[in-house]
Amino acid sequence: MIEIDIDAASARLDGVAHRTPVMTSSRLDALTGTQLFFKCENLQRAGAFKFRGAYNAVSRAQEAGAGGVVAFSSGNHAQAISLAAQLAGVPATIVMPEDAPRIKRAATEGYGARVVDYDRYTQDRVRIAREIAEREGAVLIPPFDHPDVVAGQSTVGRELCEQVPDLDVVVTPLGGGGLTSGVALAAHAHRREVAIIGVEPETGNDAQRSLAEGRIVSIDVPRTIADGVQTTALSPLTFAIMRREGVEARTVSEEQIVQAMRLIAHNLKLVVEPTAALGLACVLESPDLAGQRAGIVLSGGNVDIDRYAALLG
Repeated sequence: MIEIDIDAASARLDGVAHRTPVMTSSRLDALTGTQLFFKCENLQRAGAFKFRGAYNAVSRAQEAGAGGVVAFSSGNHAQAISLAAQLAGVPATIVMPEDAPRIKRAATEGYGARVVDYDRYTQDRVRIAREIAEREGAVLIPPFDHPDVVAGQSTVGRELCEQVPDLDVVVTPLGGGGLTSGVALAAHAHRREVAIIGVEPETGNDAQRSLAEGRIVSIDVPRTIADGVQTTALSPLTFAIMRREGVEARTVSEEQIVQAMRLIAHNLKLVVEPTAALGLACVLESPDLAGQRAGIVLSGGNVDIDRYAALLG
């Protein structure tokens, strides 16, 4: 197993990443029968937890003398890498799908990155990014298949367990597995008994199938409002960690995601993107979690306000 250095990532991020707050809601506790603790990564720099992994990886690349970085992302990793590169003083190129949310593309360019478009349904973003990195002598930093990225994301779990030390379960959105695997490592380093649940949209249940079958299952790009988890497969790294740490994967419908967004807006007064609502959507449909103390990672808040209003309307 590749080493995931949580201590080094925590030290590198100290004073750079926000130590995001944990919020509670007695109304949501009553509705779910579960004591809920929301880790507000929507309030993180660049608007999502992705800044943690991006900054850790870009800093490591800079320390190694990299002249630039390349990434591929539908939005949050793009913004995070762009901001991290700006802070490190290295150029960044981001391969983004043509249909990426406008707010995420604008923010990525606002941090000074160059954006290269591709069609997520017909083109291979990994191949495009690798060709750019090779041609320009830059370092490729993928959104989840990278030990420094996973180490950075693990600090979400470490902070949450420090803020709420006696959790029974932590629930995260689950796409490529960087957040879920990192949180699992950190939570189990704190207390082995903590259960970890990763949540996917029903249209993109590759991780659930992979964990059930004991092999990485690839799917077509899922069509879902949760654009942050429109991944087609786990990586060997994240799959191995999730299997070893006993992560469970569950799914929710598009309608359940929207309902969770509404409840977060009404009860926590927070704007979150659809992906960030996956955790609450799952708890609402999981009576087996009643009576437990559950940490829920609100992964990001980067959503176009018109789209947000349309979804909730």
